[in-house]
Amino acid sequence: MFGFFKKIKNKITEINSDLGIDERNQELFAVSALFDTPDDIIKAAKTLSSSGFKKYDIHTPYPVHGMDDPMKLKPSKLGFFTFFFGSLGTLTAIAMIFYMAGFDYKNIIGGKPFFSLPPSIPVTFELTILLAGAFTVFLVLILFNKLPLNNNPLLDTEYMKRVSSDKFGAIVEADDELFNKDEIIRLFKSLGSSEVNLIYKFKHNELTTERPIFDFKFITLLFLLALITAAVTYFSLNKLIYLPPFNWMSEQFKVKPQTQSTFFEDGYSMRNPIEGSIPRNELPYEYRGLPDSLVKYMSNPLPVSKEVFEKGKTMYDIYCSPCHGYYGKGDSRLNGQFPNPPSLHTDRARLMKDAAIYHIITTGQNIMPAYDKQIPQLNRWAIVHYIRALQRSQNANDGDMNK
Repeated sequence: MFGFFKKIKNKITEINSDLGIDERNQELFAVSALFDTPDDIIKAAKTLSSSGFKKYDIHTPYPVHGMDDPMKLKPSKLGFFTFFFGSLGTLTAIAMIFYMAGFDYKNIIGGKPFFSLPPSIPVTFELTILLAGAFTVFLVLILFNKLPLNNNPLLDTEYMKRVSSDKFGAIVEADDELFNKDEIIRLFKSLGSSEVNLIYKFKHNELTTERPIFDFKFITLLFLLALITAAVTYFSLNKLIYLPPFNWMSEQFKVKPQTQSTFFEDGYSMRNPIEGSIPRNELPYEYRGLPDSLVKYMSNPLPVSKEVFEKGKTMYDIYCSPCHGYYGKGDSRLNGQFPNPPSLHTDRARLMKDAAIYHIITTGQNIMPAYDKQIPQLNRWAIVHYIRALQRSQNANDGDMNK
């Protein structure tokens, strides 16, 4: 394996030699200087900017705080691009979710609106971060750093090796209007530079160099690298994580739904509640299995109050309105996919006892399922209060109108 990569390195060196990439001419690119401390490089930056130089740069092995002011750097425009593409991601996500949920594939979920902002926030956040991050990196590489051009004369110099590890550096390019080689060398030495050098340009011009991207060997190398990457990824995600000691999460002792159990004698992993046990905060319902006409002797434990009506309305809109309609008229919003229930404003429904309505909500009736598992006990009574308010609002008499 190491021999294979060594051959690749040698091949790259050979190509560079053929193209003249490693050879430099006598055209001066810049004067460089190395400094030993952050204070020295800040002083050098302040001197260069105050002297009127425009085409100069500072290189440090780590970010030096407070460098912006000495260099008189203007605020970067990159933030505006990031904000623009982040906003584009936000608007794209909201428009996508609005179209999918509100027009293309409507899901009726317990009276909830087709499009709601709170559950859309996670996807919106992800797309905002994705577009902002991806385009920021793209702009940094392509627009600001002018890649993929890689013939900057600073590359492969002793100067760049030092400022990437333990030194601080400054350069003044020969294209600067105030450039004078001898004066800049004297300036750097007067600032306490430990080493001043001249950097020359490469012989070749990358803009006119033919890139051997369609070379058979180059394409073969890319294919082999892609194959190795895919193999390592497949092994890591499909084999390695299932081997000790990486499998401690997936191989732990636990019971999964719908699987056979070796712990219980009957072999079932899903267990029924213990006979006679009562769920916390719940009372056993003694009228289960009886028709609603026989359930008469329970009274609503909740008072008639604004808070109770609000709770009843919320529960009704979620669980009842998809079939019964928002006003209890039996005008289902299921578009014929489920039989419409009778209106809650019939004489039979209005003359029912509160206990009978509560009984139907709890145990179900005909094709209506039981809601005792979905709706807590007191919330069922709140729904009964709200149904009574709906019935009275749709069947008001003269006495109600005068109140």
